[in-house]
Amino acid sequence: MENTGLNQILEALKLHGEHVNAKFDEMKKQMDERFEQVDRRFEQMDERFKQMDKRFDRMEKKLSGIRVDLSETQETVDFLSSKSAQHEKKLRIFPEQHD
Repeated sequence: MENTGLNQILEALKLHGEHVNAKFDEMKKQMDERFEQVDRRFEQMDERFKQMDKRFDRMEKKLSGIRVDLSETQETVDFLSSKSAQHEKKLRIFPEQHD
């Protein structure tokens, strides 16, 4: 009788162990799926960062071109301002010379 009781306890422990193992296997499967999802999200984020880097590079090139244009425009304005000042000075002197 004692042997039968021990066998029943061992069988119960075996079943319980199998049940626990099945639960752990299910949890492992779920965790693996979640890690795969996280990995996919990171891959998507990496791709978006690459796209943003390309866009920033294009914007930087455009801004460099705009800076050059603005610099050239400022030089032109400075030149025209100096010429205008020279002409105004001549116009002020002109009436004095004809008096």
